[in-house]
Amino acid sequence: MTLAQHITELAQRLAREIKTRINADHPGVAKAWVCFGFENSDVVIRASFNVSTVTRMGSGVYRVSFTHAMVDANYCWQAFARNAGNQSSMKQAAARLLAETKTPEFVDVICTTAAGTLTDTTEMNITVWR
Repeated sequence: MTLAQHITELAQRLAREIKTRINADHPGVAKAWVCFGFENSDVVIRASFNVSTVTRMGSGVYRVSFTHAMVDANYCWQAFARNAGNQSSMKQAAARLLAETKTPEFVDVICTTAAGTLTDTTEMNITVWR
């Protein structure tokens, strides 16, 4: 057997092993994600997985609803905001201590300026793991 054949066989064995270990239930696989923005007075979802809607609750406040609810509210979410185009002000994604909610059905996130003022953004990206 040649070296190339050995490497091919090893790669195939590794692929079979990984396939049995990493599936949709694996904690390292995102359970939901969305890329959206607020443009022309509307929330625009550009791409998503397991996200049914994004609702603007107020300036800079968004509710991300899941198509299939999480098993509980003990999931991890991460978000970042940015301005598309030539806008120069910094945006950041966050959650306030008391105002926003995190449930198995949805998570509320905010977007602020560097000074902490609520503001809309042209692009927000959120990923959820459980």
